[in-house]
Amino acid sequence: MTQKLNMPFHLHLVSDATGETIESLIRACLVQFEDVKIKKHHWNLIRSPLLLQTVLDGISDNRGLVFYTFVDENLRAKLEEFCHTQGIPCLSVLRPVLRAMIAHFGKNPEHQPGKQHTLDADYFARIDAMDFAMEQDDGHGEEKLQEADVIVLGVSRTSKTPTCVYLAGRGIRAANIPYVPGHSLPDLTKLNGPLIVGLTKDAESLIAVRRNRLHLLSEKRDTAYVDPEQVRAELKEARQIFARLGCPVIDVSRRSIEETAAEIMMLLSRKKVREGEKREIEK
Repeated sequence: MTQKLNMPFHLHLVSDATGETIESLIRACLVQFEDVKIKKHHWNLIRSPLLLQTVLDGISDNRGLVFYTFVDENLRAKLEEFCHTQGIPCLSVLRPVLRAMIAHFGKNPEHQPGKQHTLDADYFARIDAMDFAMEQDDGHGEEKLQEADVIVLGVSRTSKTPTCVYLAGRGIRAANIPYVPGHSLPDLTKLNGPLIVGLTKDAESLIAVRRNRLHLLSEKRDTAYVDPEQVRAELKEARQIFARLGCPVIDVSRRSIEETAAEIMMLLSRKKVREGEKREIEK
C-alpha cells in the first residue's frame, strides 16, 4: 500500500453538464487524503454515445475510480457496463439522492441533463445579484443600500468583496462597506431591510495579509496600514461600531470565504424566519 501511495491515482469525473457538482463533491472528499497523489480527468458535457466512447477510451488508458452524474439512462448503462466488464469501480454520485427523492416525492425525475443551469428566474436573479455586488463594492452606491439583502462591514483586507461575490453567486444581493479610520460611514440605522454583518480578524493575520498586499503593489515603506498599534486600534474602533449597530460579527481569521458566506446565509435564514413569525403574530 505504501508503494502504491507514491504513485498517482486516476480519478475520472464524468458529467453530462458542466461538472461543477461532481467536482465540488470530490474536492470535499479528497481533502481527507492529503498524502495521496491524485490525477483527475474531467469529462464534461458528455451527452452522446460518440462522446461517451471518448471517455471510455480515456478510462482504458488510465484505469482508476470513475464517478459520474449522468441522468440519461442509456449513457449511464453503457458506462456502468463498460466499467463492470473492465473491473473498474464506478459510482453515480446523484443516484442515492435521486432515489431518496423519488421515494419521498412519489414522482420520477425528468432526466434532463444540465437543468440546474437553465436560464430561469433563479439564474437571472444570480446575475442581478452579481451586478449589484459589483456596483456596491467598497462603499459605492450608497443610495441603493436599502435594496441589499446583506451589508458587510469590516476593515481593509477582511475578505469583504470576495464574500459578497460568493453570496451573489447564490442569488443574494450583498453590499460591502469598508471601515477606514477618519472616514464616516453611511447612516445604517435608517435601513430596515438588510441584514448587517461585521467582519473582523485578529491583528497578526491581518497585518500579514496587508504586508503581502503592499508587497504585490511594490510598496516597501512601512505605513499605518501595517503598523501593529494602528491596526489594533482600527480593529477596536470597528468592533465598537459593530456593537453600536447591534449586528452579528464573524471572525474570519481562520475561515475560508465559503465558510464566512455560509455563516451569513444561515444568519439570513434566521432573519427571514423571525420576520415570518412576526408577520404571523401581527395578523
